[in-house]
Amino acid sequence: MRILTEKFYDRPTLEVAHDLIGKHLVRVLDDGAKLSGRIVETEAYTQDDPAFHGWGILDRETGLLKPEGRGRDLFGKPGTAYVYLTYGVHWLMNVVTEREGIGGGVLLRAVEPLEGIASMYERRASARKDIDLANGPGKLAQAFAIAEALHNISITKPPLYVREAGAGEHPAVETSCRIGITRAVEFPWRFYVPDNPYVSRGVPSDIVQARKRGRV
Repeated sequence: MRILTEKFYDRPTLEVAHDLIGKHLVRVLDDGAKLSGRIVETEAYTQDDPAFHGWGILDRETGLLKPEGRGRDLFGKPGTAYVYLTYGVHWLMNVVTEREGIGGGVLLRAVEPLEGIASMYERRASARKDIDLANGPGKLAQAFAIAEALHNISITKPPLYVREAGAGEHPAVETSCRIGITRAVEFPWRFYVPDNPYVSRGVPSDIVQARKRGRV
């Protein structure tokens, strides 16, 4: 199956987030072993989005990028990996989108494991069944051995890339608001395969906030 090229990612972020659903994430380990999984959940983030990890990097008065800050890499070359640590514990992986100089990223939230499942269990010791291996962005990164060393690498070739799905692997896609954020919670920028058991179990943030206000 064909590996997605830089051109695929050099598009509007929401289009990329939608079109990544059903594609295969592939990780080639140092020993040559291959891990793969079908992407079943993504989230889109853009430079005009207060929940964007690179929010504040763009000076909105001058249009220039501030020289410091890891989020600056989200304005880089499309088709690169943006890997960062959240809460000092979990690595998460975004795919950089849009043309260089425009900020955008797609968070890979969940995959359905296909190859290298035994190897995934070695890194996900707490998982008791396959659906628990990568049904969340932190779990996904752990299962696929994605960490600091892969930050800012091209994902158009090994050791990390996304390839086209096989024939008949083009699932339906639904949207919701994103999960685990406190700003821009109303944006329906989460894309997922409905009724797929490998999708994360998180509750969309608009529902979480409505519950806190006693409206749900």
